Amino acid sequence: MTDTEIEITADLVRDLLQEQHPDLAGLAIREVAGGWGNQMWRLGDELAVRMQRMDPTPEVQLKERRWLPVLAPRLPLPVPTPVRFGEPSERFPKHWTVMTWVPGEPLDHGSISRGAHAADTLAGFLRALHVEAPAEAPAGSDFGAHPKRCTGGFEQFLQAIDPDAIGDVQAVRAVWADAVAAPEWEGPPMWLHGDLHPANVVVSDGTISGVIDFGALFAGDPAWDLGAAWVLLPAGAAARFFDAYAQADEATIRRARGLAAMKSLFLMLMGQNGDRGLPGGKPNWGPAGRAALDRVLKGV
Repeated sequence: MTDTEIEITADLVRDLLQEQHPDLAGLAIREVAGGWGNQMWRLGDELAVRMQRMDPTPEVQLKERRWLPVLAPRLPLPVPTPVRFGEPSERFPKHWTVMTWVPGEPLDHGSISRGAHAADTLAGFLRALHVEAPAEAPAGSDFGAHPKRCTGGFEQFLQAIDPDAIGDVQAVRAVWADAVAAPEWEGPPMWLHGDLHPANVVVSDGTISGVIDFGALFAGDPAWDLGAAWVLLPAGAAARFFDAYAQADEATIRRARGLAAMKSLFLMLMGQNGDRGLPGGKPNWGPAGRAALDRVLKGV
């Protein structure tokens, strides 16, 4: 059995805790649905264990261990913060991390009913996060480039989705073309979450109450996070979000809108894959992506 075929079970998680953090081994362990590169297990009421699964390297976990303790204290929403490290062993030759649990329901299984509050909350979170990053901050890999350097990915998503599901393909292309034509980011690299979509925020009481999964964390163009105005927030909330954020010029908003279109297509593709029973597909992401794309096209 290869590393990637190791079955992660509650018994394995408990055994690893007993070996490396025995004071936590008596807490209740419950699997958290979802996850691909890393799998989450609830540990008691306030903690979670993040297990490296399909990720080929421990880079994501090591990055979160290094930087989340630095960022979390100045962020106005709860984020998962590492509290204990699990190292590779004979029992499980990969990394794992005990982190704080962020309560709430993932947005891909929930909804936002308080749009104005959510817009203000998300804007406040991103204002706090988007500060100049230090020179040693991680750079973007698949994320972070100007839209003109991401056209291959955009086209791949666009062509993989059933055209009937997209509708006005030319309108989608027009939004993307506008983002490609927008000036580049000329400011310093800013701290970014990098992958804001409905599975990576949690909601409570009809609004955003936490942000999770910082595996894509990097320094770069804030437009990569600002697309969340359309991807996460309900229709009509984007203008309020940008007013509250108050740091995005016209070019940044144009890039953000195009990147939101690409993210919406990605969500739709994952939903299509789920409907077809393909590995890694997420059926409930399809409707979220469709709704996000509608908001992008309307600009609201």
